[in-house]
Amino acid sequence: MTLIVAAVAGLMGVGPLWSATADDKASRAQKPSPAVLRLSQDDAVALFLRQNFDLLITKFGIEYARGQQITAGLLPNPVLSVAFGGSFSKQQFGERSNLYRSGQAMNMIQQLFEMAGKRGYRVESAMFGTRSAEANFEDAIRQLTFTVKDAYYRVQLAQRRLALAEENRDRFARILEVNTIRFKKGYIAEVDLIRIRLQVVDFQSQIIQAIQDGNAAKADLRVLLSISPNVEMLLTTELDYHPLQPDIDLLRRVALDRRPDVRMKRLTQSQRLADLKLAKAYRYPDLTVGAGYGSQGPVGQDLQQQLTLSFGVPLPLFNRNQGGIMQAEVSVQAAETDLQKTIIQIENQVEIAYRNLLESRRLVEAYRGGVLEDARLTLTIVEKAYERGGATILDLLDAARTSRTIQQNYIETLFNYQRNVFLLENAVGREIAS
Repeated sequence: MTLIVAAVAGLMGVGPLWSATADDKASRAQKPSPAVLRLSQDDAVALFLRQNFDLLITKFGIEYARGQQITAGLLPNPVLSVAFGGSFSKQQFGERSNLYRSGQAMNMIQQLFEMAGKRGYRVESAMFGTRSAEANFEDAIRQLTFTVKDAYYRVQLAQRRLALAEENRDRFARILEVNTIRFKKGYIAEVDLIRIRLQVVDFQSQIIQAIQDGNAAKADLRVLLSISPNVEMLLTTELDYHPLQPDIDLLRRVALDRRPDVRMKRLTQSQRLADLKLAKAYRYPDLTVGAGYGSQGPVGQDLQQQLTLSFGVPLPLFNRNQGGIMQAEVSVQAAETDLQKTIIQIENQVEIAYRNLLESRRLVEAYRGGVLEDARLTLTIVEKAYERGGATILDLLDAARTSRTIQQNYIETLFNYQRNVFLLENAVGREIAS
């Protein structure tokens, strides 16, 4: 019950109903402060490459493929077979009968020899599978690195929004403080004071929203970097403008040469061709060779010994792997089609990312050409005019709304430009130098 009362009192802004004990104060004083981790963009990417869980899981696929490659190169195990047999007969000589025993024992070892290069084709297919797994790991790095950079700058975007909202809140808090005094003296109407108060509340709402967005972005970044929520992150790379002039023709060539997913598709196509050769090799039967040693006859000195040599070959009268060959041919066609589809997708990704980068760059430069400073200056002029009585409260609120909108749009435009840079790098498969 006391906990509920304390919680309600806290929500209502009422002080605690009792004072903290000395033990409570001591325990709070001894509680360690959270660790602070300073991270630049490059630091975040390096930390991600070391300990991201999704990346580690993808890396296990390489070892799995290497295990398949080892298995593909192993020879079939020989088969040891042991057989025993015996017979008994009884002969009657007058009143006397004799029991004759005859035994047989055979030990044989058989070895399967794969013909028509089956083992070589299987090893070739597994080798392409391993290289494809390595390319898939590199592609995971490419995609997740973009996600890390995007999450990093979403944190910075939220912090820039927060700083702007706090600046506007503080400005109007000062205006509210002055005009509260003016209202008490009868210099302004109550409706003007209410409008200023509502504007302060609106900026406070923006602050809370920016804090929530920042917390969500930080949580996403912590998950990507495998960082505990007890660690406080301090991001040191600012959200800033760095103009780029990329060469689109060079980027197209680099994307088709460097993208790991294209390499993975090509390796998959080569693997399917090796599988087709293996499927065709299964038309030819394998050879089984066996050698054995046995003994047969009556137990005693007359026991006969024998050596055996056997050869076994399946007769390919009905099953010549017709279905397997057809499936392998379809897999080759599917891999070729998938490769062409990926190439078209990459060409379009590079094109659209390049065009979006140019448009966002043009918009950023338009804001930096004087619009941003004009919005700030206009608000300052109107604020001073309002203080001297040369402007109304509506003029001040309109100037504040315009300045806030322009500044927020600039921050969003700056973030979109930086994101388009990362999207183009992701489409190309490498970083783009400024």
